[in-house]
Amino acid sequence: MPSTRTQVGIVGAGPAGLMLGHHLHLAGIDSVIVENRSEDHVVERVRAGVLEQGTVDLMHETGVGERLRREGMRHEGIHLRFAGQRHRINMAGLTGGRAITIYGQNEVVKDLIAARRATGRPLYFDSADVTVHELDTTSPRLRFVHDHAQHEITCAFIAGCDGFHGVCRPSIPSSHVTAYEREYPFAWLGILANAPPASDELVYSLSERGFALFSMRSSTVTRLYLQCATDEDLDSWSDDRIWSELLARLRTDDGWEPHVGPIVQKGVTPMRSFVVEPMRYGRLFLAGDAAHIVPPTGAKGLNLAMADVTRLAKAIEVFFTAGRERELDDYSARGLKRTWRAQRFSWWMTSMLHKQEGDNPFDYRRQLAELEYLVSSTAAMTSLSENYVGTPFD
Repeated sequence: MPSTRTQVGIVGAGPAGLMLGHHLHLAGIDSVIVENRSEDHVVERVRAGVLEQGTVDLMHETGVGERLRREGMRHEGIHLRFAGQRHRINMAGLTGGRAITIYGQNEVVKDLIAARRATGRPLYFDSADVTVHELDTTSPRLRFVHDHAQHEITCAFIAGCDGFHGVCRPSIPSSHVTAYEREYPFAWLGILANAPPASDELVYSLSERGFALFSMRSSTVTRLYLQCATDEDLDSWSDDRIWSELLARLRTDDGWEPHVGPIVQKGVTPMRSFVVEPMRYGRLFLAGDAAHIVPPTGAKGLNLAMADVTRLAKAIEVFFTAGRERELDDYSARGLKRTWRAQRFSWWMTSMLHKQEGDNPFDYRRQLAELEYLVSSTAAMTSLSENYVGTPFD
């Protein structure tokens, strides 16, 4: 098998892997990106859509934010809906102007693929039999099959950006990592609907029927979620049933409700919290979903991944320009500190807004009391806002 060399081998062409490759290119560092799925699959997956201020700043700073600037929808607040009323939290006003932007993950991926192609650096989709080897040496190897040809690439470093089900994390000896996991006893049934958004900002709802979330993807497309069972049968959810349940959970006493329109996509998303420690083994560094999963309630997954690869790219650049390894040695500890903060916030948002198995009327009244306190306390609203819009990447 012929072997070639690169400085960084990147497994995974989602937003983490693509942004890492882009960071490295801007620093003059060569990389190869390998993805086992098709480009269409990676681009068309409808995933996260809430970008923290740090992610928005990163897109602009690295020169891939032109379309984001035109099409992204800046939100300076969110609404919490409970007891039939909506309450707005002015996040920008509480955080010195920091906000979130609605811009789909698939749009981020499109922008990063275009940027990668413009560099001429290698990007392999539809790769089979992707494996990583000799991770505890100074010359780890990345192997894969592309267009029926076998490839072996010798790297200085390998970045595992291949998600929760990827090959990189399982390639670490189990004795060298500890996994922490929590599975939630509910899921989200999410839809995309051809309906103009009925609110300029997101609406999180606690109802006696369960959680619901109003979001959007554009001025003509609404994104909505409702809490459901983990083993939910999608075939039992007709469009009429979905809309009936969403309206019941989101409608307010003053008559606000989402606009109803044709449902063009629906699916069930399980809820999980997961962290692996450390985020490094030898010359393999984990980033994004390969290292951590958060429930989507706090909108942290994509943003954690962007923070990871920004930190990793800086550490690799220092290694190649100054020969210093301290930043590489600190990568995992710094990443885990941010990850656990995000886990705490995501768990808190999830537990505050969802019906739990075995809950009784006491638990619902307790949740209402927590929400009532939250929207009446500047300190509590500031805490939520600081966590939601995110702290600067470090």
